[in-house]
Amino acid sequence: MNCHRLVRHAIRSKSTLANLKGSLRSKSHVAKSVKVTSSFVDDVKDIVGSSNVSTADAVREQHGHDESYHSVEPPDVVVFAESVDHVSKVARLCNDNGVPLIPFGSGTGLEGGINAVQGGLCLDVTKMNNVISVNAEDFDCCVESGVSRLALNNYIRDTGLWFPIDPGADASLCGMCSTSASGTNAVRYGTMRENTLNMEVVLADGRVIDTAGKGRRTKKTSAGYNLTNLFVGSEGTLGIITKTTLRLHGIPEATISATCHFPDVQSAVDTTVQVLQCGIPMARIEFLDEVSIDACNKYSHLELPVAPSLFLEFHGAESALKGQTEIVEDLVKMNNGSDFKWATDPEERNHLWKARHEILYACMALRPGSKPYSTDVCVPVSNLPEVIVRTKEMINEAGIVDGFILGHVGDGNFHTLFLLDPNNPKELEFVQETSEKIALIALELNGTCTGEHGIGLGKRELLVKEIGEEGLQVMKQIKQALDPNGIMNPGKVFY
Repeated sequence: MNCHRLVRHAIRSKSTLANLKGSLRSKSHVAKSVKVTSSFVDDVKDIVGSSNVSTADAVREQHGHDESYHSVEPPDVVVFAESVDHVSKVARLCNDNGVPLIPFGSGTGLEGGINAVQGGLCLDVTKMNNVISVNAEDFDCCVESGVSRLALNNYIRDTGLWFPIDPGADASLCGMCSTSASGTNAVRYGTMRENTLNMEVVLADGRVIDTAGKGRRTKKTSAGYNLTNLFVGSEGTLGIITKTTLRLHGIPEATISATCHFPDVQSAVDTTVQVLQCGIPMARIEFLDEVSIDACNKYSHLELPVAPSLFLEFHGAESALKGQTEIVEDLVKMNNGSDFKWATDPEERNHLWKARHEILYACMALRPGSKPYSTDVCVPVSNLPEVIVRTKEMINEAGIVDGFILGHVGDGNFHTLFLLDPNNPKELEFVQETSEKIALIALELNGTCTGEHGIGLGKRELLVKEIGEEGLQVMKQIKQALDPNGIMNPGKVFY
């Protein structure tokens, strides 16, 4: 039995289901969906062609889960779209028949956002992989929904530009819009919200809209409601993003990376806050606790001191970086940091950040067969030391061995990563309770339960606590207006 099936078995065990707060609900707990009939599948084939439709178990299972701990919930049918016309016609067909419609990009999410909790049709857009335009003089580009961030950067490598939003995984760019993803470079370049200028979106009834107007790609606008940011972070519940227009940035003249290590968590996080207060335009400030560093050393063949650590990166003109790095080095020493090591060679620097991006797999390698459960809280930077220290104390007091703290502390976002035995429901319950406590601390300190992963299935109850019943009702009214039949990725964001 594979890991996904073990998780499914654990979560759905009748003796433990009542105690698993926030876990994936079984199909009996959600509104019953319309059965996908053979005639419906034939109608879909008429739209996209028989070769683009699959009901094979392996294909359905592949499209029924992401990288999270949530169990597999396969759709009834998987459809591969090759054009916006395909997407529009399939959406209209699903809407007319009341069939749930779940968009699928690359499957790298961490909140169960693509799980087909009511069955239905999964619409895979990976074949829509064209870069439509690159406007180097205007620092923007337009891509279809199947283009990934690495594919885009490879395409524009000769222009002197790059797209810096880097969640680690090679996610699809429209999928990144859908969850308002960010990553290690967010402290300097922002998130997908700040870097998305326009989107082509197919609504539930098949209508196609451009959120900022057809062909618009200005850096600012005051024209009406901000529809673009309405769909950024909507997680496929309002429509399917088929194109996006994105900001590009100039490749920096010089890049310097560094690592430094501290006697405790407080010292490392205090250093982060002080660096930002000095106004130094950092590109990345990543925190890893000693457990994470140990995992990195073993998996990525590093020899870093096993201690709370910061990974730093500076972008800019070579003349300006010297002064910035000197100030940061002084702040590190002032907070009892040590082993300050610079990485200016591209190969060495890339190896360092590759290790950071592989931290999820590094941690999982310490416990073979485990599944990851990641928190995603974000707080104002001034409150960051308190929330991380309290989280670390909670983990230590609970005696959790497989609890890792890491994250993009430069913008107040960090993750607590737990490794779960997928066949141990009590372990899942305990981790969920601990994760909820961490989220409540963040909310207490004026933060959010999710900085970049989204709500999906796992944080629906926390969303109510964060925005309140009135805010949630407004969200539901928007959902009702755009998707009155409730077919768009049902069961996600709110119940």
